[in-house]
Amino acid sequence: MAYRKFKADQLFDGYKLHGSDTVLITDENGKVLDLVNSSKAGDDVQAFEGILSPGLINCHCHLELSHLKNVIPPHTGLIDFLCSVVTKREAPTKPPPTGEAYEDPVQKKMQAIINAEKEMFEGGIVAVGDISNTADTAEIKSKSNIRWQNFVEVLSFTDEKAEENIQHYKQVAQTFNLQPSIFNISHRTSLVPHAPYSISPKTFKLINESTKNQIISIHNQEHPAEDELYKTGGGDYLKLFKIFGIDKSPFPVTGKSSIRSVLPFFNNGQTIFLIHNTFMPEEDIVFAKEYAKEYGLTLIWCLCINANLYIENKVPPIEMFMKHNCPIVLGTDSYSSNWQLSIAKEMQAIKNHFPSLAVETILQWATLNGAKALQWDDELGSFEKGKRPGVVVIEPGFEGSKKIL
Repeated sequence: MAYRKFKADQLFDGYKLHGSDTVLITDENGKVLDLVNSSKAGDDVQAFEGILSPGLINCHCHLELSHLKNVIPPHTGLIDFLCSVVTKREAPTKPPPTGEAYEDPVQKKMQAIINAEKEMFEGGIVAVGDISNTADTAEIKSKSNIRWQNFVEVLSFTDEKAEENIQHYKQVAQTFNLQPSIFNISHRTSLVPHAPYSISPKTFKLINESTKNQIISIHNQEHPAEDELYKTGGGDYLKLFKIFGIDKSPFPVTGKSSIRSVLPFFNNGQTIFLIHNTFMPEEDIVFAKEYAKEYGLTLIWCLCINANLYIENKVPPIEMFMKHNCPIVLGTDSYSSNWQLSIAKEMQAIKNHFPSLAVETILQWATLNGAKALQWDDELGSFEKGKRPGVVVIEPGFEGSKKIL
């Protein structure tokens, strides 16, 4: 049997950090065989600067928006950002005026997706929870060495259109199912709600019925206007609705925050990724955890700190989530709202804004926590014997990361 042997300044096994005297031994296909002291490792040990880590898990991305890189400027605020995504996400169908250089917009969009997938793979990301409003990424994912949890994201503002919209997104989901991985890598697909400000009550109920025991996600409390919408029926989201020809809020006024208004639609054993949570108050954390416990849900708090900084120049209340023992994972969000698709850079931003956090804790969010949340921890997330989690070197200071196996 051929062996591969790796060491670095530090080695993170998914649980804790080891020193430079610990060597990872795998077979030639990356299956973990052992962690041993360097005195017992023998020859041919590859040494690296930085932290040797299991493959990184990106729990929230929008691969299909990769063509929006550098299109929407930073710090616009969430409402204007969403309006820009809605109006700019579709590739233009008309060529520019005569005399100007023409680049096929659809081809450009697909090339951006290819480049983004390549960037994540080379950066050591081994699994992604990816939002898909369309099936634009299906073919590329079938040729990818990354595992994909496809979150086919439903938008459906009114009850009248609920069943029609659900059928449309089920067809999108079916497209992913018809494109199996050519590498026999496990992929999954589920319907998910976009956000409390884009899903009608009937649509929520239909999604709940369609996702028993599945992994789903929802964008949660990214902006104070989200709570205002449910408490009063007013606020800045009315500006977004006008783009869709809706003059007033189509959602019931509950007098409660958004999470208190929509989480009770779910009671079917789902694992629910709460995405962003930038403006989630402590009382809603307590409510969400108590509701989930009573109704058999598993909640995961997914942080995308660079997207929060890009859009609102805000950071989520991470220490409060930790105080309440919230399971935390990391995501990059999309190129419409980030400078790169790098989990290392997400860890760097967290460490910069929360310097007291232990490096081990942040690394666990990026590896084993993500693998467990996506239910792929039988293979990914840690250097345990028999797993094939990938091997990554994270540069000092979380400046970047590189896949080495």
